[in-house]
Amino acid sequence: MAHLTSSPLSQNSYVQQSPSRKNIVLICCDALRGGLGKAAGMPFDISPCLDRLAASGTSFRHAYCTMPLCVPSRISMLTGRWPDAHRVRMNLDAGDVVFTKDIYQIAKDAGYTTGLSGKNHSHLKSSDLDFWSEYGHEGGRRDSNSSAEIAAFEQWLKKLDMNVSSEATPFPLEVQLSYRIVSDAIQFVRQTNNAPFFLQISFPEPHGPIQVPKPYWNMFDPGSIPEPKPGAEALARLGYRMQWLSRLQEDGSPGGRDDWRRYLSNYFGAIRMVDDQIARFLSALDEQGLRQQTLLVFVADHGDFMMQYGVGRKGVGLSEALTHIPMIWSGGGLPASAANTHDLVSMADLMPTLCDAMQQPIPEGVQGRSLWKTLHGDTDQHKQFESVYASAGLGGLYYEASDNCPLTVGEAPNNHHLWDTLNMVTQSGNQKMVRVGDWKLIYDMMGYGQLYNLRTDPYELNNRFGHPDSIAVQSNLMQELARWTIRTENTVPKSKQSVRIAAMQWD
Repeated sequence: MAHLTSSPLSQNSYVQQSPSRKNIVLICCDALRGGLGKAAGMPFDISPCLDRLAASGTSFRHAYCTMPLCVPSRISMLTGRWPDAHRVRMNLDAGDVVFTKDIYQIAKDAGYTTGLSGKNHSHLKSSDLDFWSEYGHEGGRRDSNSSAEIAAFEQWLKKLDMNVSSEATPFPLEVQLSYRIVSDAIQFVRQTNNAPFFLQISFPEPHGPIQVPKPYWNMFDPGSIPEPKPGAEALARLGYRMQWLSRLQEDGSPGGRDDWRRYLSNYFGAIRMVDDQIARFLSALDEQGLRQQTLLVFVADHGDFMMQYGVGRKGVGLSEALTHIPMIWSGGGLPASAANTHDLVSMADLMPTLCDAMQQPIPEGVQGRSLWKTLHGDTDQHKQFESVYASAGLGGLYYEASDNCPLTVGEAPNNHHLWDTLNMVTQSGNQKMVRVGDWKLIYDMMGYGQLYNLRTDPYELNNRFGHPDSIAVQSNLMQELARWTIRTENTVPKSKQSVRIAAMQWD
């Protein structure tokens, strides 16, 4: 394995580039909600580079994460398995993962040099890849040549306690995580010596701490940002856990709800900062003459409430705000097409699609559906993308007020409580979701159902579950949810006996 040094990567990882062998760059953001950007109808030009990529390839407008949490979702991305099967349902359980091969193992078997620059937050270890340069939300890789300014910036980040900065970041762009991540990614590409590579560029942004330096500070004027709809008045209709999350946010960030303009201005600025860094990386590919032979994939691990319902971040349930993600495929010989607005696709579909892109067999136990034919214009594939499935929760019963669970987990350095959105209250219970067409069903372990028509009720406030005029739709979606639940059970045999039985031919 090679870390960032001036020396080349391991000679064992070199394979001569051929015209048919495409480089693959997987770009992932943290907490970037789907449906943003000017190309998607926003008035703000927050992602011009990504919009250009979408125009040159395919943008799936109805893409979903498998679970609105970093680690489960990222493991689904790498293994092609839903959390029901890979067994990781919270951020602390990456070591419990179950799979046969992940996409990095497939890439290495196919002769690719593998690398990660940025946030990991999965089961991967540095020894699994040829190149490793890891960053978190409050800092990242530093070496003996790192400046004192980088250390000061990271100390400043920590003092924000994952909250929203009320001032422009008092440090230059060059110390920002996104800039350093792309710098490391460019160095990786230059070290590959024209060998085919599989690289993940993983940005911690726009996840908190939500901060930006000039010129991104106020690039999107807070005074011109429309008020999120619906606001906090909707909490009364959303149940105890959402109300608890709202109180948690106010306790950890007093006045944060009132400062929604700053939240969104910084959030949009962080997206634009990342977008500019993606453009910088693409320019480096152009300089190396590698752009035409590189397949680019852009996704996010989950969404963000973006102050909808008066709350930020993530934390409760399976709303569109959290489960709907961007997904763009571009380059590497893919044809340009109009935005895909009919197929319902999942984060778990990336892994088998990338297997097809590398002309490698899809491993046993992969549950995602390959998009490769669809990306090449095959309309016969649409039927298998008529529904999509996601889940949330650690299991057990929901925590309630009578459980007397502490609102927060400790004290932060600014004398506020820590704003923990990944605790036993918000992640308790078990919910499953299926979407078919305009309709979305959420059903939990208590038998409580939610049914929404997303075309007429995009904010999921008018629950039609049990209504006489929705019974036929409800029945169809319950059947589809049952099929998905059965389909996503673990399919990886773990014992010699089960392997033998699975291999038997039955008459």
